[in-house]
Amino acid sequence: MRTSNPVLNDKAFERPSFADELMTIQGTVNKTALLLAIVVATAAWTWGLFFGAASPDLGWAAVVPWMLGGLLGGLVVAIVTVFKPQWAMVTGPLYAALEGLFIGGLSAMMELQFPGIVVQAVGLTFGTAAAMLVAYSSRLIQVTEKFRLGVVAATGGIALIYLATLILGLFGIRIPYIHESGLIGIGFSLFVVVIAALNLVLDFDLIEQSARQGAPKFMEWYGAFALVVTLVWLYIEIMHLLSKLRSRD
Repeated sequence: MRTSNPVLNDKAFERPSFADELMTIQGTVNKTALLLAIVVATAAWTWGLFFGAASPDLGWAAVVPWMLGGLLGGLVVAIVTVFKPQWAMVTGPLYAALEGLFIGGLSAMMELQFPGIVVQAVGLTFGTAAAMLVAYSSRLIQVTEKFRLGVVAATGGIALIYLATLILGLFGIRIPYIHESGLIGIGFSLFVVVIAALNLVLDFDLIEQSARQGAPKFMEWYGAFALVVTLVWLYIEIMHLLSKLRSRD
């Protein structure tokens, strides 16, 4: 089994000989809820820090260091967790806390520019996740080898585009169209949202199959961490799409 989510892979779900307890889907669901609660808690803190400032400029200055720390720290913790899934009981909550710092500040800035966008993005994120779960559970979406390869290829392409955007941005070069609010930019964001949503299907499948195959108990934390990674990505992309749509009004 393969998935385009880099934190979910076959090696991570191998069962060691010393495993006494086994992974369950319900256990993964419970831990996912806990990690999401941590994300919300730290996001609420940076949100309050931004709107509690005397002016938007002061709010920006107050939250940017926390956002950068959350973004970079979350990336480091995610990489560590990929290579050491046994540590997910500790690194999973730490990642959730760090990522919450980032998206809380980002959400506050977007809310100031586009009032109501955060509620819309949250609703669409969890609505999309629920729809993907129903589609997967009912087997409306079949996770075939071709399906996996297609999502992997699309996700890799998106990652390369974002990497190129970051590198070129350091030299003052901006990739035209795809990051703007025109039809091409909206179409690109919609495509990214769809791919992020399909990653959830792959994650559901791998978690279900791994639980059936008797993965060790700590993989509940790892599976929860993986789902939070995808949900955070989906939320950011949906908010980005909504901002482009609102910019056209």
